[in-house]
Amino acid sequence: MNPPVSTLLADKGSAIVSVPSSATVGDAVRVMNTHKVGAVLVMDGERLTGIFTERDVLYRVVAAELPPATTPLAQVMTRNPKVLQADATVADALAFISEKRCRHLPILDNGKLIGLISQGDITRWLVEAHKAQAEHLMHYISGEYSV
Repeated sequence: MNPPVSTLLADKGSAIVSVPSSATVGDAVRVMNTHKVGAVLVMDGERLTGIFTERDVLYRVVAAELPPATTPLAQVMTRNPKVLQADATVADALAFISEKRCRHLPILDNGKLIGLISQGDITRWLVEAHKAQAEHLMHYISGEYSV
């Protein structure tokens, strides 16, 4: 079974945690902490302009000794983030995050942002899928039902 990534959004919800590109790093970090997420999407109205992650905080703010309260998010965010289409499969998403070394993927449907999936979301789905498959095989092997 290899469903589209939109299935993951249906399970986890499609709430989008975002900040405007006019925000500061401090604003973005407060939103991330409030929602207990590792990334926020940076939006100009309905348009995705960037993503800001925990890694960006460490590499682009802390390591550069920039003041979070006054540093514009636009200065340190990842511009033009990698995205996946809603009909991409879970296997596609797993390959993508492995190849591109990213942990968060905005999901678009016909050019419209519909949510964000993380490496953790994919891992949770894989664990549940493998658990269900193992249970199915155990029932089959024990003779509880036939094919």
